[in-house]
Amino acid sequence: MMLKTENKQAAKSPRIKSVWKQAGFVDESIPLGIDVKAEIRRMAKEKNAVIMAHYYVDGEIQDLADFVGDSLALAQQAAKTDADIIVMCGVHFMGETNKILCPDKKVLVPDLNATCSLAESCKADEFEKFVGEHPDYTVISYVNTTAATKAFTDVVVTSGNARQIVESFPQDEKIIFAPDQNLGGYINSITGRNMLLWNGACHVHERFSLEKILDLKKEHPNAKILVHPECKGPVVRVADKVGSTAALLKFAIADESQELIVATESGILHEMQKRCPEKTFIPAPPNDSTCACNECNYMKLITIEKLYNCLKYEWPEVKVDSEIAQKAIRPINRMLEISAKLKL
Repeated sequence: MMLKTENKQAAKSPRIKSVWKQAGFVDESIPLGIDVKAEIRRMAKEKNAVIMAHYYVDGEIQDLADFVGDSLALAQQAAKTDADIIVMCGVHFMGETNKILCPDKKVLVPDLNATCSLAESCKADEFEKFVGEHPDYTVISYVNTTAATKAFTDVVVTSGNARQIVESFPQDEKIIFAPDQNLGGYINSITGRNMLLWNGACHVHERFSLEKILDLKKEHPNAKILVHPECKGPVVRVADKVGSTAALLKFAIADESQELIVATESGILHEMQKRCPEKTFIPAPPNDSTCACNECNYMKLITIEKLYNCLKYEWPEVKVDSEIAQKAIRPINRMLEISAKLKL
């Protein structure tokens, strides 16, 4: 009962310590003897909070979440939730997207340091200048961007709907695609477009080694190769299936292959193995010979302990400038509308 009272008091008047602000997360020890996972679920119910998790966070967090998905599914879920609090277990731009879609709700992220290399590669001021230099272009931005960058965008896409949204425009439409040059290049190759690409890339998907993937294929000749389109072109070209995280999961479930080599962030292997316990999933290795798998350093900053403290103290909270939010909501809503129309 003491813990429940303490939670209510924290929710009414949370004291944000300077050390937390410096750290970017609630840096408090958890009392011994507490069932942390049970407490997280209890607090979520008590506070009417929904816990959403991306496929790339640790498996134990995915198992605790109310909803697990890729960027498109998470945005769609946020837009329709009736929760008072959204806890986004993922990187910061996902929390921003949730806040823009749900301005009346409290949106929390367990660690403010969980940013995104793609989002960081496309600073809003630099992108504004770039867009200004190409006034006749339609601007398509990947969801992996900050709210400030989305404000200079006509429509947002994810890897799950990028092709369909690009193809919804006339073939001769002049298009800027940012920030992932690999995803943009892949979309160009399969649509016959010549989009102008921003020079950005994901630090995870850039690292996959074509040579090591081919070596794995020799060791497992019957294995199918699954590749995320943020990977470099040579890796994409050896794939049996190219798709978003959700699309790769769907393929893994439906395909008869018993062995699959997976070239995307290794967090998805948790859900793949849960859904297909009889199959063998092999993480494609990066160029770094010291690591057998490829993990997003930012996603792995989200831990059970930080999630517990985030819910308990209702901090860190995501804030988005109202003027930026008003501009960014338009391309996000346009994405959701097109996706709904195309039943994506």
